Amino acid sequence: MSIAIFVVLIYLGLLLLFGWLGYSHGERSEEDYYLAGRGQGWLISAMTIMATFFSSFALLGAPGMVYREGLVFALVSLNVPIAGVAIYLLGNPIRRAGKRHGYITQADMLCDYYGDGLGLRLLVTLVGFLFAIPYVMMQLKAGGELAAVLFSGYDYAFEVGAIVLSLITALYIMIGGMRSVAWTDALQCVLLVLGMTLGGIALVVSMGGPTAFLREVNQLPTASLTVPGNTKFWQIPMLFTVCLLMPIGGIIQPAQWMRFYSARDSNTLRRSALIFTILLTGCYVFAIMPIGLGGQVMYPLEYSPDGVAPNERVGSFDQILVVMLDDLLPNLVGEVVGATLSSLVIVAIMAAAMSTADSNLHALSAMFTRDIYSRFLRPGCSEREKLWSGQALIFVATAVSLSLVLIGSRPDSSLSGLMQMIVTLALFAVSFSVQLLPMTLDVLFFQRGTRLAAITSLCCGLLVAFLFTPLFPLLFEDDSSQLLQRVNAAKALIPVHASAWGLAINAIVFVTISKIDRRRIDGRTN
Repeated sequence: MSIAIFVVLIYLGLLLLFGWLGYSHGERSEEDYYLAGRGQGWLISAMTIMATFFSSFALLGAPGMVYREGLVFALVSLNVPIAGVAIYLLGNPIRRAGKRHGYITQADMLCDYYGDGLGLRLLVTLVGFLFAIPYVMMQLKAGGELAAVLFSGYDYAFEVGAIVLSLITALYIMIGGMRSVAWTDALQCVLLVLGMTLGGIALVVSMGGPTAFLREVNQLPTASLTVPGNTKFWQIPMLFTVCLLMPIGGIIQPAQWMRFYSARDSNTLRRSALIFTILLTGCYVFAIMPIGLGGQVMYPLEYSPDGVAPNERVGSFDQILVVMLDDLLPNLVGEVVGATLSSLVIVAIMAAAMSTADSNLHALSAMFTRDIYSRFLRPGCSEREKLWSGQALIFVATAVSLSLVLIGSRPDSSLSGLMQMIVTLALFAVSFSVQLLPMTLDVLFFQRGTRLAAITSLCCGLLVAFLFTPLFPLLFEDDSSQLLQRVNAAKALIPVHASAWGLAINAIVFVTISKIDRRRIDGRTN
């Protein structure tokens, strides 16, 4: 325990050091604070894009979901190559537009094309908040889960872990801006890749090698090796829409968009896309997925008429990696070395969580400052005031996210269902970010849409997506509502993810209204 605390303290100290270095090397301007002067090279860009994409989802959520569902969720590893293609196709057009026109946020580019105004800019900013807040919550939850395992004998370990993670993350972003975020992301990217690799190696070695591992996995219950998994949730349509839309939503979210703006040139993003695809796909296939399947072998699931539950030793699905390494490493390499390696994995999990939390808090700051505060609340305010307002927003957003996590962690909370697993929060957030896809494709490639179509379709997409998220049923005291019954019937008839429902309506409305509105505009011109 003392080794773990020592290693974690060193890591947190390094993060604060990077925050100070980012402050000392930066300029006190909006563009420098949010985009690091648009001069990031390919190595830092690749690492910060990877670290932002691979959050606590990678080291806690994904292994936990494979542990619960079985082989079916391992297919979600297909989302990484799709994300790499999205970086390659969308990154450079976004970067070029940002450099040419001085864009900082998503709304800058989209509203410049469709015509700036209160409605569209607030809608695009709302999408950013709907993505970023759940993603920050999911990282703070990871900090709590980690502390709950490390300090299992102490009261309020979950709460203390979440609070410490949130305070350190908010502090170094507020100090140094994008430079601090990018430099810490680079360190965190290295750590999370090493953590995943170490976890996969330790598991396979402890089980007697690859052949023995495959033999043991082959003996798992049939439900763990087939579609739709142990809970029957991951049917083919659901799996397909998640594999396709989750990575796209994760790439066109606000924090990644700003990383495209900050890249130095086209080659930077091309190399980033290639490194991203090769490295992270390998981590998924050879580390994350074996950990979840091996976890089922070592800690068999508990089946009952109420469903499936984790082994008593594991406690929570999301804790499978931490528990496994805590048990395996001391036996493999001895107590001292095992404790040291376990501490490095703990730091890797913290890195995975903090690298995404800092990126999303930083993006929230930019959206508030650029799209709300300096445009509508305090037009003409100074650069210093803009930076101050952004830093204040980081503190407020962190406090709100932390409060929701602490409330949702209580068993009697109405949010406990949404907070049950990290993957659930990730899928909830992506439901909203992917609704920007029709506008993004139109602005970058087609340029046939209109402002009325953009506003209307985005409203429809967000509303429909929300109806199919786990949060919507919480608005009702029982299942007697006709709207809720119809939504549930639609889910049963077409079992696809909420993002797909919203995007389908969004795209149809966007294309239809654009055609009608374009004829009206062309007729008026003639």
